[in-house]
Amino acid sequence: MSTLPPAFAERMLQQLGRQYDTFVQALEQDTPVSLRLNPFKWQGAPPYEPIPWSERGYYLPERPLFALDPLWHAGAYYVQEASSQFLEQALRQHLTIDEPLLALDLCGAPGGKSTHLTSLLPEGSFLVSNEVIRSRANILAENLQKWGTGHALVTNNDPGQFARLEGLFDLMVVDAPCSGEGLFRRDAAAQEEWSPANVQLCMERQRRILLDAWPALKPGGLLVYSTCTYNQQENEENLQWLSQQQRVKSLPLQIPEAWGIEETEISGLRGYRFYPHKLRGEGFFLAVLQKLEGYEPDRLPHVRKPRLSFLPKKLVPEVQPWLLDAQDWEIVQEGPLWTAYPTHWLPLVQVLHEQFRVVHGGLQLAEPKGKSLIPQPALALSRHLNPAQFPQAELDLPTALRFLRKDDILPDGTPDGWVLCRYRGVGLGWLKMMKHRSNGYWPTHWRLRMELPTELPSPVLP
Repeated sequence: MSTLPPAFAERMLQQLGRQYDTFVQALEQDTPVSLRLNPFKWQGAPPYEPIPWSERGYYLPERPLFALDPLWHAGAYYVQEASSQFLEQALRQHLTIDEPLLALDLCGAPGGKSTHLTSLLPEGSFLVSNEVIRSRANILAENLQKWGTGHALVTNNDPGQFARLEGLFDLMVVDAPCSGEGLFRRDAAAQEEWSPANVQLCMERQRRILLDAWPALKPGGLLVYSTCTYNQQENEENLQWLSQQQRVKSLPLQIPEAWGIEETEISGLRGYRFYPHKLRGEGFFLAVLQKLEGYEPDRLPHVRKPRLSFLPKKLVPEVQPWLLDAQDWEIVQEGPLWTAYPTHWLPLVQVLHEQFRVVHGGLQLAEPKGKSLIPQPALALSRHLNPAQFPQAELDLPTALRFLRKDDILPDGTPDGWVLCRYRGVGLGWLKMMKHRSNGYWPTHWRLRMELPTELPSPVLP
């Protein structure tokens, strides 16, 4: 790692005192590699060191080439920095009711916290995951599809536009864009772009995001605020500032001392800091606040002209059996696609489609082409798929990788028609078999582009 910016080094020396030298030494070490398992796709526990604050999180002994693991493409796990997985403690300790909730991940890309939320929220909950940058919103949508949930919708809006949905959300997660000080060890660009002026700019942007979106959180709802930076301006001082603008309550977390997480306090507001010299993780900060007052509507905003129309009843039986718990879903026409949304949340979905830029939502089932139906990639990856409705082909590693490259494959003993390809029991994608040839339906923009090595690596999950 190159020399730290002098102004940053001076401030960290003041902040850490005698610990500063140990902190700098930690920045010279390799960044720990960690992942989080998808509880709906992979049940086993790998032989790796667990992340203490994340039930399904593990440290890897070294960084593998994830692109050569079909389970990564299939969403069996998400490669996520260990400190960021601390979000789990906020939910486990303060979301104590076991009924469906409405959650908003305001700065959602690339998808680490959104996929984590869909694993942690009570069954039947719905997540709106937003990203203001369109290219990053597309990546967010891809990762949520691969994670396999249909109880989510991705938007591409400025955070302030969510004030239109006043008092609707039970939970709001703001993993705010920040100066990235906690990423210096793994991201040279973060260090090169750092300056005191950029810290000030980030602080001002974070405050705008928090205040503009605050009306969307219902009274009694929870805000989880986090950054990947060390300075007080973007962390404790933002909490203090928000408490001066709005009535909030700080919610403490019970943290074992052995975890190495540092609790901070300013004006009675608790926060939790992660330093790389105290634990195996990058720099991180998290706090939980409860909204104490505000407006809570008794109905959703009026939809003048619904963008989504119900699939004609005569067509529903063609795809409804593809879903587990089919009675819990409504099937709509969304452009050229037939898409399933949870029945309970469809009125909200109609509002979102009318008032926001929706990038992806629900579970895309099929696209009609003439008299045929083309099953969609998200369906093969979904935990809501009823696999008994399709012939299946279990692919070995070389064949699965060729499928991901969109090379031609011909699994033995596979009947003509649509076939669900699986790898190690996890749904991967669709193959259309036609006598002595096949067409793979893995999306081109997800395609594995690297050449396959002669010797393939050992699996990430043994």
